[in-house]
Amino acid sequence: MMKIAVAGTGYVGMSIATLLSQHHRVIAVDVVREKVLDLTATLDGAAAYAQAHFVVIAAPTNYDPVKNFFDTSHVEEVIELVLKVNPEAVMVIKSTVPVGYTKSLQARYPSGKFLFSPEFLRESKALYDNLYPSRIIVGFDGGEESLAESAQIFASLLKEAALNEPEVLFMGTTEAEAVKLFANTYLALRV
Repeated sequence: MMKIAVAGTGYVGMSIATLLSQHHRVIAVDVVREKVLDLTATLDGAAAYAQAHFVVIAAPTNYDPVKNFFDTSHVEEVIELVLKVNPEAVMVIKSTVPVGYTKSLQARYPSGKFLFSPEFLRESKALYDNLYPSRIIVGFDGGEESLAESAQIFASLLKEAALNEPEVLFMGTTEAEAVKLFANTYLALRV
């Protein structure tokens, strides 16, 4: 494993740092304080989740056309570990899931705190689309005041990282899941 320093954290520097960090220890350097990230990767999920305020779940949910369902087992593995090590964490599901899934999680894991926040990323433009989102959607259910507050905070974190002024929308988790699936369908039909 080599130690590599990357000077500059713009599009080129950050993408090459991410690429090289798959197999080497990389430190990204920049002269602009606001561009320096505090980012660490680990294999120890329990340690990472134990101290988190938010756990963003972006686990794969491959669609199986033969069985006609999304495989959400990896999402549920993360949820169960988070609930074990940090039951106070708010879990933000970014994975593509079936409509109604987040509500079903709340029924299965009543102590869990769940938000659904879809991403709208094009395959070759993920970094750009994260920096310039077309909209930010955060779905939450129930009248629990702390969950509504968590949704506001998470939306503000996404908006803070954006380089544009995206519209922020709050809705129920089922509606947010439907928006994600409709957007995916629309993009697939355009291709």
